[in-house]
Amino acid sequence: MTNYRIEKDTMGELQVPVDALYGAQTQRAVNNFPISHTTLPKSFIAALLKIKSAAAKANVELDLISASTADAIVEASMQLLSDPQLMSHFPVDVFQTGSGTSTNMNANEVIANIASKNSQQHIGPNDDVNCGQSSNDVIPSAIHVSAALELANKLLPALKHLVAVIDIKAAAVDHHVKTGRTHLMDAMPVRMSQSLYSWSSQIKQNIVNLQTMQPAIQSLAQGGTAVGTGINAHPEFAKVFNQQLSEITGLQFTPAENYFALIGSQDTAVALSGLLKTTAVSLMKIANDLRWMNSGPLSGLGEIALEALQPGSSIMPGKVNPVIPEATAMVAAQVIGNDAAITIGGQSGNFELNVMLPMISHNLLNSIELLSNTSVLLADKAIATFEVQGENLKLALYKNPILVTALNSIIGYEAAAKIAKLAYKEQRAIIDVALDHTDISREKLEQLLDPAKLTHGGV
Repeated sequence: MTNYRIEKDTMGELQVPVDALYGAQTQRAVNNFPISHTTLPKSFIAALLKIKSAAAKANVELDLISASTADAIVEASMQLLSDPQLMSHFPVDVFQTGSGTSTNMNANEVIANIASKNSQQHIGPNDDVNCGQSSNDVIPSAIHVSAALELANKLLPALKHLVAVIDIKAAAVDHHVKTGRTHLMDAMPVRMSQSLYSWSSQIKQNIVNLQTMQPAIQSLAQGGTAVGTGINAHPEFAKVFNQQLSEITGLQFTPAENYFALIGSQDTAVALSGLLKTTAVSLMKIANDLRWMNSGPLSGLGEIALEALQPGSSIMPGKVNPVIPEATAMVAAQVIGNDAAITIGGQSGNFELNVMLPMISHNLLNSIELLSNTSVLLADKAIATFEVQGENLKLALYKNPILVTALNSIIGYEAAAKIAKLAYKEQRAIIDVALDHTDISREKLEQLLDPAKLTHGGV
């Protein structure tokens, strides 16, 4: 017995695994691209299947395929979406033909196979499943649809959760005053809540930026077919297709204003990736602040103690490391790297088609997934659970020579600088040195140099 069957396409015959649901064109891609052994993400394949289902519904509404054919295609697509072994049917490498034709045909072949078996009629991968479509509008549309769904259902909720956790923590630690730092050097005091609310503000701005991109990422190339002219598609196909897809997904998708632009370029994906990179930069800032504040516990800043999650060393007993902020920093680095690749990919729009579509999709979805997952972890396992080391804050705060800044308007900058240098040299509290070198009373100095009052500004 053989473990393969013979399939045919326009280029001839070849062997396909006997149990595979795909056909000849998919097998050719498997044979041709043994490069990374990494397939397009599940979220992309799911979006592609929803596109095929919406296309079938549109085509039957436009009298281009029979109702039984459309029903079989829709049923097969839904069956695949619920299949726990879904990705085993989509083995094509990310690094394939730049249009993603192999992945489009992979979907067409698998759907046609299942639909034919279920309906006991012949359903063709090209004439039926791919009716009114081209890989050149399907794959760009799948990039947008998958990114839009992941953005709406995963990343934005994750970022909103991070904001909520930061704000709750900020309110809880508002009474703590700490040494502010610029250039990593001691600066004027701040309330710990002020530091946290700055993080929250960063993430809120990222949310606003990402939400602004949603209408663009929900605008689709579908209907432009091969080069943007819409050849072989019904004039009403794009309109009806987007209506059907919107019903399937729960998001509002619309036809592109210009199909040529969305097929020949990937500017929207590049722009979205840029916003993901900015979000990664914000998370990197927060992660590094947490690492510095947690440093020690004896010889570092020791301002907070992050939750102890796992042993930190294979040789040093008792060591605990800031693992969640470190993981977050690595995620940020990866997202920044993904953006660089997507930027290069976006430059590869040659005339009427961009030819780096699979890589762009893979990196874009990878960035969204990484940011979504790490935002929740950073919120729940670092920010929500850290403890403030209040005594350490006070010890450093009251010796901070920079507090003398509050005396500038009374004794002048130069006199204040001399007091600060002397306090640092003698390792004395600034109030004691100021008492010795000014005629200001201790009571007045206590008012002027109160760190909590200094966090409100003013003169």
